[in-house]
Amino acid sequence: MEKKTKIHAEDDRLDLVITREFDLPVELLFKAHTESEIVAQWMGTKVLKLESKKYGGWEYETSDPNGNVVFKANGVFHDFVPNEKIVRTFEMDNVNFAPQLEFLQFEKLTDDTSKLTMQIIYKSIEHRMTQLKLPFAQGLNMAHNRLEEIVTKLK
Repeated sequence: MEKKTKIHAEDDRLDLVITREFDLPVELLFKAHTESEIVAQWMGTKVLKLESKKYGGWEYETSDPNGNVVFKANGVFHDFVPNEKIVRTFEMDNVNFAPQLEFLQFEKLTDDTSKLTMQIIYKSIEHRMTQLKLPFAQGLNMAHNRLEEIVTKLK
């Protein structure tokens, strides 16, 4: 299966750029990142908090079948322009990763298609390289596939 989500990681840089085109209007793509019910579905996580506004916070948590928390992350929205951009921090609990700064740009391509460009900035090249060694690209592509599948039903 083709990976539609592309990750561009240049050597010796603190950032990486992720791009994905969706068969969704930009308004629905943005909604998929800002409404807790939709985020929970495509990310497969519990949304504990999602204040979709400038200076709002967010917090997600995923548990295994026994109720043990296996993933917990949080952050703050630093900029928020509906259907255009989100700037946020991303921090995972109980892992040895420093917080990241993420710039999400939402672009209308046609009335029915859109593009998401994410630039993620890491504290160090080592942190970025560690994340890239994980099944990060495959997981992100799968999540974006679910996003498109779920949100297409909202059209």
